[in-house]
Amino acid sequence: MRTYLTLLLDTRRAKRDGSYPIIFRLTHLRKTTSISTGYSILEKYWDSRKCTIKKTYTKVDSIARLNTLLLKEEARANDIINQLYDKGKLNYLSITQVKNRITRNSTYDSFYKYGESLAEDLKAAHRYGTARNYSGIVSVLKTFTKGKDLKFNELNYDFIKRFERYHYAKGNSVNSLSSYLRAIKAIYNKGIKAGLIESEAYPFIHYTIRQTPTEKRALSIEDIRKIITLELPKDMVLFRYRNYFICSFLLYGMNFTDMAHLKVDNIINDRIKFRRKKTGKLYDIKITDQLAEILNIYLMGKSRDSYIFPIIKREDPALQEREISWERQRYNRGLKTIAELCGIEQKLTTYVSRHSFATQAMLNDVPLQAISAMLGHSKLNTTQIYLKSLPTNILDDYNEKLVAAI
Repeated sequence: MRTYLTLLLDTRRAKRDGSYPIIFRLTHLRKTTSISTGYSILEKYWDSRKCTIKKTYTKVDSIARLNTLLLKEEARANDIINQLYDKGKLNYLSITQVKNRITRNSTYDSFYKYGESLAEDLKAAHRYGTARNYSGIVSVLKTFTKGKDLKFNELNYDFIKRFERYHYAKGNSVNSLSSYLRAIKAIYNKGIKAGLIESEAYPFIHYTIRQTPTEKRALSIEDIRKIITLELPKDMVLFRYRNYFICSFLLYGMNFTDMAHLKVDNIINDRIKFRRKKTGKLYDIKITDQLAEILNIYLMGKSRDSYIFPIIKREDPALQEREISWERQRYNRGLKTIAELCGIEQKLTTYVSRHSFATQAMLNDVPLQAISAMLGHSKLNTTQIYLKSLPTNILDDYNEKLVAAI
């Protein structure tokens, strides 16, 4: 193992009183750095051969006790190094990361400060949705702990159970708790990777995040046809919202944020090519006749760097996020009116087109793997969440076929 600690007196840095700091010299992969012990003495009191403070030192009540404290701290640091070595992690860490593991394991970092720093990093990367989730859960937990800081080692199984009881006592739902806990889990996992806490402390090993099934979101093909054939004046705002909905359906259930960011130069050789904002996955979708008919309404007179849909108007990413959020709210209100005009009882939202696309693809025998790729999911179980409940009328048809066969 090429990593080790040495307890020594750092004679390179004299203090005003002529004393020198006692440090641990950390050597890792031929690089060195120092870790402070918080103690300093005059050079005449340091035994360089034994790496201990001499008995002649008079500024503490017990020299033996002080030497024992330094030995214990050295043993603790070596234990951390040995654990990293046993787990096969040591050679893949920089010397700064090893030092941080040693120093942070004695103090433990604030879960709040780390969560807030992640949120700031996400904002800088223009990932405002996830940033809001992280900031939101930190705010909720601060209310729960009445403003008291929360260290990583304090966020354990018992803490989560107490937070669960607190959440339900306020009359909140299972799914809202699930949303909070998923954000906590994500931040905690990043903390483990950053070396702020050991994986053995992971509080979700024995805790399962529950979620109740939500209301079915997929429309029948008949209801989708009603929306397509709904007669609306072109100067009416509902005309635009109806077009958003149908375009989303025809673009593999594209979410609203990705639609808002589509530009004319995403159209190449009668195909739409773009990367999902959320995952970075590349899409390459053929423009069908139905889709071209709608897109042509918004492409007239626009340059290659113009946005296709009239949603984003400013250049600043933070302001663009607000514009998308405001238009999404107006769009959802407009979908409610469209549902009423079409006689659709189900609640329409921006997500319904995505779920409807997935369900209709399944009912038309598109393989699950293909549906998953079209939705941009990295895991099949994410796609299965979209498809976990078939429409009741489809189940009725299957049942009638079974009964008829008897």
